[in-house]
Amino acid sequence: MGFHHVAQPGLKLLTSSNPPASASQSVGITGMSHCTRPTSMLNIILRKPLVLEGIDLGPCTSKWTADYLSQVGGKRKVKIHVAAVAQMDFISKNFVYRTLPFDQLVQRAAEEKHKEFFISEDVADIRKQFPLLEGDIKFPEFFKEEQFFSSVFRISSPGLQLWTHYDVMDNFLIQVTGKKRVVLFSPRDAQYLYLKGTKSEVLNIDNPDLAKYPLFSKARRYECSLEAGDVLFIPALWFHNVISEEFGVGVNIFWKHLPSECYDKTDTYGNKDPTAASRAAQILDRALKTLAELPEEYRDFYARRMVVHIQDKAYSKNSE
Repeated sequence: MGFHHVAQPGLKLLTSSNPPASASQSVGITGMSHCTRPTSMLNIILRKPLVLEGIDLGPCTSKWTADYLSQVGGKRKVKIHVAAVAQMDFISKNFVYRTLPFDQLVQRAAEEKHKEFFISEDVADIRKQFPLLEGDIKFPEFFKEEQFFSSVFRISSPGLQLWTHYDVMDNFLIQVTGKKRVVLFSPRDAQYLYLKGTKSEVLNIDNPDLAKYPLFSKARRYECSLEAGDVLFIPALWFHNVISEEFGVGVNIFWKHLPSECYDKTDTYGNKDPTAASRAAQILDRALKTLAELPEEYRDFYARRMVVHIQDKAYSKNSE
């Protein structure tokens, strides 16, 4: 298992590491130096994560200091998550939603000593939200403009860890300044991640409670470190957990790689499953309620037959 590789100049192949004793299997992600568009497009077409290095992102990597962003971004109100602990948990909601002036968010998040952890979560297009910053950043041109969905600031306190989740759209995580560590899991390992909706219950992915989450040890992890100027391609449905190793500014760019009609038109935040998937889940719920009318022995038998039928008809035959 792992990424598909094509040996070309400028492409660093992935390297494997030994599985951690207490965590899931681990595979490192290395990136590409001064990559060419055809080479990097290959991984996007193959639906595999990829770190891009040497992309021309504009002057943002040198200009976007805390002081500069505070001055240029000004007092515009932004929505944020605030937590008293570094490990944010969406399922238990161990954080609160707040609205802060942008300059105040930047200054608070940049504090080396802090009692609260901040991350910006405004869903918008930063080019329209902060027009004075638009000229500082160049978006990688790997999708058509009509596919664009949103661009989101990821300004986060040092040490903050965002829960493991998946998105339904492709996205680039641009690390403008600072450092992040990102751990990813394949969509095919969903059964090992103890999901509630789009989120995993397993918060401590480096030292998981295997007594509580024994299957998590079967999940294969892909890990990379992002430095200033790096761009991580995260394909839709790939689970990812993000740790801010220091104060940093990132930008997420989301786009629709499926036809527009596949997505929920009421989806403001870009986190609702495709409409066909939602309908299928509703049908499954009705089927399970119907099965519940049977005695346990029969319910178990026909449920297992349904699982085999789904595996036969819907699972991909392609190996990773």
